[in-house]
Amino acid sequence: MTTSSNERLLVPMPRILAALLTCALSAALATGAAFGLVTALSATPEQPNVPLVTFPDPSGDRSAPAPSTPSADR
Repeated sequence: MTTSSNERLLVPMPRILAALLTCALSAALATGAAFGLVTALSATPEQPNVPLVTFPDPSGDRSAPAPSTPSADR
C-alpha cells in the first residue's frame, strides 16, 4: 500500500480549489450587496423641505417685541 508522490500532491488540490471558490463567491456577494445598498439608498425619495413650524411675519405685526441680541455673559 504505497502511494506515489503524484497522488500525495493531488490530494490538497480540492481544498485549495474550494478555498479559492469560496473566496471568489464571498467577494462577489460583498460586491453585490454593496451595489444593492447603494441602489436602495439612491432610490428613496427626497423629503420635502417644508418647515414644521411657521411664525407670523414680524413686518406686518408691530405689537411683537423686537428680537434681543444675546448677551456676552453666556
